Amino acid sequence: FHVSMFLNTLTPKFYVALTGTSSLISGLILIFEWWYFRKYGTSFIEQVSVSHLRPLLGGVDNNSSNNSNSSNGDSDSNRQSVSECKVWRNPLNLFRGAEYNRYTWVTGREPLTYYDMNLSAQDHQTFFTCDSDHLRPADAIMQKAWRERNPQARISAAHEALEINEIRSRVEVPLIASSTIWEIKLLPKCATAYILLAEEEATTIAEAEKLFKQALKAGDGCYRRSQQLQHHGSQYEAQHRRDTNVLVYIKRRLAMCARRLGRTREAVKMMRDLMKEFPLLSMFNIHENLLEALLELQAYADVQAVLAKYDDISLPKSATICYTAALLKARAVSDKFSPEAASRRGLSTAEMNAVEAIHRAVEFNPHVPKYLLEMKSLILPPEHILKRGDSEAIAYAFFHLAHWKRVEGALNLLHCTWEGTFRMIPYPLEKGHLFYPYPICTETADRELLPSFHEVSVYPKKELPFFILFTAGLCSFTAMLALLTHQFPELMGVFAKAFLSTLFAPLNFVMEKVESILPSSLWHQLTRI
Repeated sequence: FHVSMFLNTLTPKFYVALTGTSSLISGLILIFEWWYFRKYGTSFIEQVSVSHLRPLLGGVDNNSSNNSNSSNGDSDSNRQSVSECKVWRNPLNLFRGAEYNRYTWVTGREPLTYYDMNLSAQDHQTFFTCDSDHLRPADAIMQKAWRERNPQARISAAHEALEINEIRSRVEVPLIASSTIWEIKLLPKCATAYILLAEEEATTIAEAEKLFKQALKAGDGCYRRSQQLQHHGSQYEAQHRRDTNVLVYIKRRLAMCARRLGRTREAVKMMRDLMKEFPLLSMFNIHENLLEALLELQAYADVQAVLAKYDDISLPKSATICYTAALLKARAVSDKFSPEAASRRGLSTAEMNAVEAIHRAVEFNPHVPKYLLEMKSLILPPEHILKRGDSEAIAYAFFHLAHWKRVEGALNLLHCTWEGTFRMIPYPLEKGHLFYPYPICTETADRELLPSFHEVSVYPKKELPFFILFTAGLCSFTAMLALLTHQFPELMGVFAKAFLSTLFAPLNFVMEKVESILPSSLWHQLTRI
């Protein structure tokens, strides 16, 4: 009776206000949920429920039975996550002054993130410095320069290091009592100062090449001197290791300059000589530079020979290795490949090998095909890449798209077959076919490596959380109710009263039963309370 009286006193304005307020609140929740999902990849309500409500409901009892085991498991999973998301230096990284900075001048956009440049600064400190740098003034200046964030400050420090080496040390040699002859002795040039200027101050590749040639003269001299002294103590060993890194870096960048300037055969020779001279420095992945240059020359037999050496089960894979192998297999059949003919007669052995190679490459890095097929726009590659991630896909496609276009029908074969990879791997996050399961941490690392104006490719695509769908449905439903109540207040009022009456019917039934059972005096006292 009381409920029915309350419902009869409600006016249509109340229902309009109720539904409008509900629509507004659910809309705000939907906007927040969507923003949180786009930024962190998970639902806020779901995360709070798992973090705070599950412990209250006893959902972690099984996991907390053995604290030592759980702590060990957490540390193991953290180590696995770090190892999976190891960031590598891009073997084909561009020149900051001659390429990245020119892009910024033209577009006003920064192609490199702070995280990426910070990793490069750490690389420079690792490869180009050692503990004995304080003994040589120029190297001491460069040790600070590599840690400097401001580009102009780094360039100024490099010039200062070169100016110090121009100071001549004079030694008095008395030959005649009445006169003194000064022996002129030049200090060695600072190779790392030339490297910094070539990378960041030179505005063209030709200017960078001139500076790298000067760096080569200085670096080669330091390398030969430290090579003779390397066994005289740990300090000399560290110096020799640093001088070796400097020399390899200079020769590699000179080869890349030659490749940029169109002297590809010269670049190939320089890369081969470098790999023969320093065969143990495979961590620099110079073979990936060599593969790209050989593809430019269309020397496919030489490409196959390099792949035979580096596409080994014991060696780490890369997009360059996997997709170059797929390109060579596709080249044998792509010019005559037809999807209609293949569906009628089936795939030949060569076509099957090509398709399997494409499936292997796509499983290793599923982001590459969209760039090769120009379904997604390319940007300048970062200085560091995450293997199997979007950053590696950009770095590969940026230089190798032209090689795929040069092979007739290769992109058509890729277009027809690459999506079949995902049918072979029903749930990529937990299973793998030819490689380890796809790492779940790649999206987070790629967002740090790639600029904000680029839409990061995510694999596998995250499904929208339930709470986003729920709040979207709730917002739409209440907004529709508010609109209908505003347009048809009397009709919607009748529907609302009927709905609420039906909703409260069980409660009315229970209240009537209670009134019939309890004495009227007791019930009167309870209602007064």
